[in-house]
Amino acid sequence: MIELEKKIIAALKTVYDPEIPVNIYDLGLIYEVIVDDGKKVRITMTLTAPNCPMADELVDDVYSKVKALDDVSDVIVKLTFEPAWDKSMMTEEALLELGFL
Repeated sequence: MIELEKKIIAALKTVYDPEIPVNIYDLGLIYEVIVDDGKKVRITMTLTAPNCPMADELVDDVYSKVKALDDVSDVIVKLTFEPAWDKSMMTEEALLELGFL
């Protein structure tokens, strides 16, 4: 399962918010990734703003990139705004890339 989780994270790191030059994983938009015994993946994610005009495209991109992995049987992407996203959720790499460090 750990290898599959690594593949999922790598896939998530190929999804970018179109307005920010950092992937959604390092932005801290992915709150949870759960893989069950049947290799069904449940992803809980958020957006930088609730009114993001690219919301559907980002969710679809997450779904399609993870679903394309060989070992994944199904993907469910849940969008949430609890807790609200803020820049403290970003990785050090993202903070550095955006000039916050």
